[in-house]
Amino acid sequence: MKERAHKKEDEVRGIILEIISSSNLTQKLELVDTLQRIGVDYHYKKEISDLLCSIYNDKDGGSNDLYITSLRFYLLRKHGYTVPADVFEKFRDGQCIISSDDVSCLLMLYDSAHMRIHGEEILDDIITFNKSRLQYMITKKLEPELAEEVRCTLETPRLRRVKRVEARRYISVYAKKAVKNETLLDFAKLDCNILQDIYCDELKELTIWWKDLQSRGDLSFARDRMVEMHFWILGVLYEPYYSYSRVMVTKFTLLVSLLDDLYDNYNTTKESNIFTTAMERCDEQTTDKFPEHMKAIFINILNTTNKIEEELKLQENRHAELVKKLVICTAKFYHAELKPVLMNTSKFPCVALPVCK
Repeated sequence: MKERAHKKEDEVRGIILEIISSSNLTQKLELVDTLQRIGVDYHYKKEISDLLCSIYNDKDGGSNDLYITSLRFYLLRKHGYTVPADVFEKFRDGQCIISSDDVSCLLMLYDSAHMRIHGEEILDDIITFNKSRLQYMITKKLEPELAEEVRCTLETPRLRRVKRVEARRYISVYAKKAVKNETLLDFAKLDCNILQDIYCDELKELTIWWKDLQSRGDLSFARDRMVEMHFWILGVLYEPYYSYSRVMVTKFTLLVSLLDDLYDNYNTTKESNIFTTAMERCDEQTTDKFPEHMKAIFINILNTTNKIEEELKLQENRHAELVKKLVICTAKFYHAELKPVLMNTSKFPCVALPVCK
């Protein structure tokens, strides 16, 4: 499967290079948009950068086509280009409204307006009016695929969707389109399957680690949210070459969740004091005074943190030592939350959380 994917990747690169050399603005815009929505754009960062530069320097800029102007505005703003909102001014009608009777154009206009910044009233107005317009259109007899796209957009504008979830969804949408590029579609399916295999392998590794952690001490008090936390990290780091980072950050996030539950629901105030002092020292020998249930938790957290730090040092990561500091800071912050509660019960004002140094 990987060999087929590499072959398709090269074929898609050829398509991109061909369109870069053309002067067709619509083709360039739709290619960039399609690559991003089917989730293969990370393979072509240099080529997409060249396409966006060409799009930005195009003097026509979409002319009098609202769909093209909206798509251009959306893509350029998404990638940090400065594009003024007044490009939409020429589309105002006699009532100063910017809208369309074409559903696809309306969807693109609505999505592009969500790239607004503070004070851009013209984009605020586009969102307000066209949200009602889309809600009205969905009551009409639209094609099932188009009606679903409207519902999806009203629920979550394109900018706010989780990239890999959107890619998986849009691959199915793109496959049903009357006009599509089969090479792009085939590559997107292969790439999606390869990434899914990688994510499954990561979950296997994390499950083994988490089960081992649970077997070494009573963690029945803690939330078992390992898959959910991996998904959180996947929303930020989805590329295959960030596999180690996803696993490491998921482990760290689980440790943070574990500490949260420990301080909130499991430890007494006295135990929290002892535990926090031991965390600050990061010394396994300090566990002699620990209750048995706390000893296993402390050793597990310390061993996991030390292992992550060692792995980062082997990778010559300059910030390896920050992992332990972050865990210590987290423990201190959760411990500090107990102080305002105790002081409030004694009719004292809440104290500010201390700064971890």
